[in-house]
Amino acid sequence: MKVSIPSQLRDYTGGSAQVEARGATLAELLADLEQRYPGIRFRMIDEQDAIRRHIKIFVNQHLAHNLNAALAANDEVVIVGALSGG
Repeated sequence: MKVSIPSQLRDYTGGSAQVEARGATLAELLADLEQRYPGIRFRMIDEQDAIRRHIKIFVNQHLAHNLNAALAANDEVVIVGALSGG
């Protein structure tokens, strides 16, 4: 399925804004992304296996609240990262 990557994580994907990944759940999809792009999962998921506060993950324009969210092969996943600074 198509996964949109925010600009602050594109260093992991070689600059690609959109990549392909597989998984029946969001957890499996992120594991697949980690296998393809080592280090990317830790930037989105904390040590308690929760989505980091500054990251929002949308599946078909619906906010995913946990990693158990079910996915289908034709779903679109959009990862959004909050920007901070002053």
